[in-house]
Amino acid sequence: MDNDVVIIGAGVAGLNAAITAARHGLQTLVVDKLGAGGQVINVDRIENFPGPAEGMAGFELGPALQIQADEAGAIFALDTIEQIEKIDGGFRVLGGDIDVTSATVIVAAGSSRKKLGVPGEDEFEGRGVSHCASCDGPLMKGRMVCVVGAGDSALDEALALSEHAEKVSIVMRHRRPTARHSLIEACKAAGNIEFVPCSEVERIDGDGSGVSSITLHEIPSGKVTELPCHGLFVYVGLDPNVDFVSGLVDLASDGRIAVDLSMQTSMPGLFAAGDIRSESVAHLAASAGDGVTAAISAVRHIQALKAAADIHI
Repeated sequence: MDNDVVIIGAGVAGLNAAITAARHGLQTLVVDKLGAGGQVINVDRIENFPGPAEGMAGFELGPALQIQADEAGAIFALDTIEQIEKIDGGFRVLGGDIDVTSATVIVAAGSSRKKLGVPGEDEFEGRGVSHCASCDGPLMKGRMVCVVGAGDSALDEALALSEHAEKVSIVMRHRRPTARHSLIEACKAAGNIEFVPCSEVERIDGDGSGVSSITLHEIPSGKVTELPCHGLFVYVGLDPNVDFVSGLVDLASDGRIAVDLSMQTSMPGLFAAGDIRSESVAHLAASAGDGVTAAISAVRHIQALKAAADIHI
């Protein structure tokens, strides 16, 4: 085998798995299509991960974890994994450029942000429609901005945007936000953030210069209104990136990879960690724990394989 473990994904789960596996002496390869950090690199301030009391930016956390994994001996590669095959003694992992074998695999590929699926969304992507407040927020200085979503991510980004925009409207289908209490209170105290409940985006309008307004459909009245908007930031949930393991492992009812308490999937030697796995609470601290658990499980799996091989000698 080329490797003891291949870790797919360099988010918090994957990087903590890499740190743990490498420190246990495993030949560790980490593959990610973007680089260290995953989704968190776009987060302006992280508060749900152990660290400084004032929080930290996502672009700081990813590299900090990568340094630890580097120092432990993990190897990193940029590629998009397209397929995993079961072979004798382990797995074959194939990407656009990579074709390697490994005794074990940890899938920590995370999720992709869902789209609204409304007219204008694709047309104005990158020209007013965004998924990264820390990236595009400074471009919204003094402008009217809308955030779609009711959870932690949506309210986190609304707070980041409020430092630049004249007004931030949080559009949500729910009557009340589903985010944690501290975020809700912070948004209420911001002064330039308003909640637009029981509403969903029906259309995004604009011109050559970008987004100018969104059309809202009120629930359940059916009333249609137009809301001025120069930047639309979408946080309406996540879809797990499981296409490359389709048919290889069992999926749970939510479309995520089914695992047991050791992060073991239905395929022995293949583990899943982070928000790609079933029953994930989608919390960074939990994802870090998943990565550690999956790595230790991979160590034990390899030890069991070696013990079985010794018995048969």
